[in-house]
Parts: sequence; structure tokens; C-alpha cells
Amino acid sequence: MPADEIRGAVHGTAPVPLSVLDLVTVGAGSTASDALRTSVELARSAEARGFHRYWVAEHHSMPGVASSSPAVILAHLAAHTDRIRLGSGGVMLPNHAPLVIAEQFGTLEAMAPGRIDLGLGRAPGTDGATAAALRRSDTLNEGVDDFPQQLAELTRFLDDDFPDGHPYARIHAIPGPVQSSTPGGVQSPHRPVLWLLGSSGFSAQLAGMLGLPFAFAHHFSAQNTIPALDLYRETFRPSEVLAEPHALIGVSALATDDEAEAGRQVRATALNMLRLRMGRPGLFPDPEDAARHEFSPMEEEFAASFTRNIVHGTADEVRAGLDDLQKRTGADELMLTSHAHRGELRLRSYELIADAYGLPAA
Repeated sequence: MPADEIRGAVHGTAPVPLSVLDLVTVGAGSTASDALRTSVELARSAEARGFHRYWVAEHHSMPGVASSSPAVILAHLAAHTDRIRLGSGGVMLPNHAPLVIAEQFGTLEAMAPGRIDLGLGRAPGTDGATAAALRRSDTLNEGVDDFPQQLAELTRFLDDDFPDGHPYARIHAIPGPVQSSTPGGVQSPHRPVLWLLGSSGFSAQLAGMLGLPFAFAHHFSAQNTIPALDLYRETFRPSEVLAEPHALIGVSALATDDEAEAGRQVRATALNMLRLRMGRPGLFPDPEDAARHEFSPMEEEFAASFTRNIVHGTADEVRAGLDDLQKRTGADELMLTSHAHRGELRLRSYELIADAYGLPAA
């Protein structure tokens, strides 16, 4: 596998390759269709500006996040882009049968050969009751504890290499490698690149032991970032995929033309997360609603803690914050996720960051 599929290339003055994580945010007063149109615009802009990859995340039962079906969204984005890597950040493996994921991402690989990433997480991406509905089980931890076994099964489906005598030896994920051994068949040499995602040490250690690239959710677990990356590097074993560790971190970053606007949007982001943590998820709030909200002392403390890890402000301020974060963590790639009430502000944020680093012009 060519290393640049994973490692990418640095453009402009960026310290490492830059990528995009899209939650397909739905703001109050807009629709999921509006959010998905923004995603297409953003993917095309990110491709033109030299961002390395574009991932979408699996979330469920959240009105303000329209990314419950990553494979469907990625197929749509593949039809509107030509070069940028597309992937999941991530698919929550315990929610699905490994064969289904192998089929979905094998299909995506057939649609966009050589540019599909399959990022996998073990969290449900939702609340416990919704996870139970997804899994058709009342045992909410079912699948999470079996994550290494599920991952091994998925990998064998992707490689079509179950050993003789295995119950699944005669089952094939299609599109997939078996097509090359079928009479008259010609199969693409590519297969989705596996990544492990995490917000703690479990997936960091597993990714290291398996020699896989690792993505850490710094944007909502900043206190664990450096310990998890250290653990990943300490446990890393070279593999056919990677000779050396490669870790990206997800970073919440918002650049605006007006510093005050960044503060307003970040305040709305804090309110959005507060409502989610209280079990009352909704559409991404209008900053005016956030300004009118009377935060209790406990809510204010939560908002301050949450927004502390959002890199926001003018383009120069965001660039300085990202540079500092990369130096502190040693991350090999920064995957930026921008949260704002309106799609045009999210688009503008990535444009400003690209300009600040001198990325290729659109």
C-alpha cells in the first residue's frame, strides 16, 4: 500500500497534512438537505485547496447531526469529487455486522478506487437506548467488548482470507478480492484503508499492536490526547500497512473574518453540547438563542471547559493555535471540524485556514 494514502502530503506552510471531519451539522432554521448540500460544497472546496482527506462521522438520534449513514453520504461525495480521500470518522463497528461494513466499503472502493478510508470506532455514537435499537439487543455493551474479534472478522472479509474450515470460509464480501479469482474476473488492487479511532487508550493500544494508523478524538477528549498518542507509539509494531506509527487528531477549529463572530458561534457550540449531555439534543442553536440562554454556574463551568479546546478566532489566531497543538502532541495530521450555525460560515472557516497556510488556490 503506498504510504501517501495514509501519510498524505504537506501543502503551503502547514506543519502536517490537513484534513476535514464533517458532522453534517443542521442548524436551527435549516434542513438536512441544506446541510448535505453544504457537505458537497465543502468536499469540493477541500479537494481544490489540498486537504488530504474528508471524513464523515456516524451519529444517531441527534437532530442537529445528519450523518447517521456514512456510507450513503460518502457515495454522494464520491460522485462530486475526483481526488480527495473519503472515509468514515468513523463507522461504529459494534452497531453493524462486519460483513455489511465490508460490503458497503467495498462498494465505495469500487466507486472511488484508491481513495476510501474505513475508520472504525467502538463507541455507539449515540445514547444507550438508541444503541440497543440499532443492535436489536437489550445488552448495551454487546459488541463493544468484542471489538477486537469484530475487527478481525471485518479484516478477513475485506481480504477474503478466512481459513479453510471456518464457518465463513465460503462467504465473500462483494465487491471484493474474490472477484479476481473468479473465472474471467479482474479485481481492483485497492481495498479500503483501515483506521482505528478512539478517545481513550483502548483503541490506541490496539492500533499500535496491529500496526494500523490511529485517529484520536482530541475535539472532545483533549485530556487524553497525549497519553493515548504516547501509548499508541509505545505499543506500535510494524506491519504490512505501516512501518512507523501514524496518528492524526481531530481538532475543533473555527476561523472567522470577525473575532467576535467566532466567539458567538463557539458559545452556541457549547450550548449545543450542553443540551446533548443533558439528554436534550436539538438542532444547532442560533447564536442569538445562545446569547439569550441563562447559563447556571454549573453550565457556565461546563461551557468554559468545553470551549477551551476549540481553536477559534481570526485566521492568524487559528493558525497559531493549530501550530501549537501540533507541536505539543506530535500529531502526524490535523483533521479539522468546524461547527457553526450556518453552512456558509463553516465553508468560510476552511477557506480562511487554507489561506492562512498558503494552501493551493481553488
